[in-house]
Amino acid sequence: MLDNITTLSFLLVVGLGAGTLGSMLGVGGGIIMVPALTFLNVPPTQAASTSLIAVMSTSVSSTIEYSRQKRINYGLGLEMAACAIPGGIFGAVLSEYLLEDTFKLFFGILLILTGLYVLYKNSVFLKDRHVKRRSLPLKVAVFAASFGAGIISSLFGVGGGIIFVPAMLLLLGLTMHRAAPTSQLTLMMTAIAGVFTHSALGHPDYLQAVVLSAGSFVGAQIGARLSRITNDTILQRLLAAVLMTVAIIFILDGLNLRY
Repeated sequence: MLDNITTLSFLLVVGLGAGTLGSMLGVGGGIIMVPALTFLNVPPTQAASTSLIAVMSTSVSSTIEYSRQKRINYGLGLEMAACAIPGGIFGAVLSEYLLEDTFKLFFGILLILTGLYVLYKNSVFLKDRHVKRRSLPLKVAVFAASFGAGIISSLFGVGGGIIFVPAMLLLLGLTMHRAAPTSQLTLMMTAIAGVFTHSALGHPDYLQAVVLSAGSFVGAQIGARLSRITNDTILQRLLAAVLMTVAIIFILDGLNLRY
């Protein structure tokens, strides 16, 4: 078992890497922080809630910056948040009843989906789009997706961006220029609700959360600068490969197939 100083130093580096990659590729840092916490034998509920605090911190920072750039669709973001927040509260409560093997199995599936999103988002999501007329069926689909994203956000301690952003792009026809910032606003409000619920239930480790938050905050600033000079395609492939590898380990653990 690692001593406290070594553990916190490791988590600082994890937060730094998660913030950097998250900022460069638009992937929630929780998708990296939760596996790291789990590999330190942190119980799933504590890992998810601790990671969610760092996700909340990063989304607050991102929302402030995007607000300055005037790229947020506040009406849409608040509407989606109204549906995602109940999901976030429900996900935090539900996490108390999720067994460790089940957590690993479903988180492994989530990692695979995230890896596919990272690999193919440029070809599928970044094409020129036209804003679609928001008919009732489209609204229902977007708000249902938001509720589901809220559950996933609190249950697994990750950002709901991998659901929020595709929903805005594919269902509503927004551009990535508007969808990603609006997603951060929705995620911020959802994460805040999830963190408060997790905290009321006594789930997070606040010291670990502060260290992860500090690392991810600095990493986000680094990633924003590196994104101008780095080949995104290579990074996407590397991150997808890592996520798929970790996903296989999680799924095998969840199915009790690793020896």
